[in-house]
Amino acid sequence: MKIPVFVSCPTTLNDNQESARKIIIHELDELGLEPRALGRTDYPADFPLKEVLVIANHCSGGVVLGFEQFSTDKGIWKRGMKEERVQNDLIAFSTPWNHLEAGIMFALSLPLIVFKENSISGGVFDRGVTDVFIHKMPMGELSKQSKNALREVFLNWQRKVRAHYYGD
Repeated sequence: MKIPVFVSCPTTLNDNQESARKIIIHELDELGLEPRALGRTDYPADFPLKEVLVIANHCSGGVVLGFEQFSTDKGIWKRGMKEERVQNDLIAFSTPWNHLEAGIMFALSLPLIVFKENSISGGVFDRGVTDVFIHKMPMGELSKQSKNALREVFLNWQRKVRAHYYGD
């Protein structure tokens, strides 16, 4: 029997993002972990935020995949405030669901592992927001060294997941 882990990830991805998601899902499978996600493996019987809580309550770990869902190169931060500043270069945002789902998993004390595309920042993807390191999203064809490094990251995290699952 596989140990369930909640995967926070948009349901719609471009080809490169889907390829990266598959790398992560493969690692989970190799470690005997079952990915659970609203809109992919589980579908709401009630309103979606409640369903996230129900699914996460039955999981022993959480994976947050920060993929770009919106980007812009113009805007104003904190309009009308003394901290106002103009955004003139590309900035990207993940789905807000990443932050909601990460918050739920954090509140449930689930071991978290967080990945993000280079362009993503803010919320759960900012350093120091949680007690976990924010990992670079594995994109494209991975070298042997990169595969080994990714495996080490997952091995360290899955020990915490197994401890949670078995009540250690």
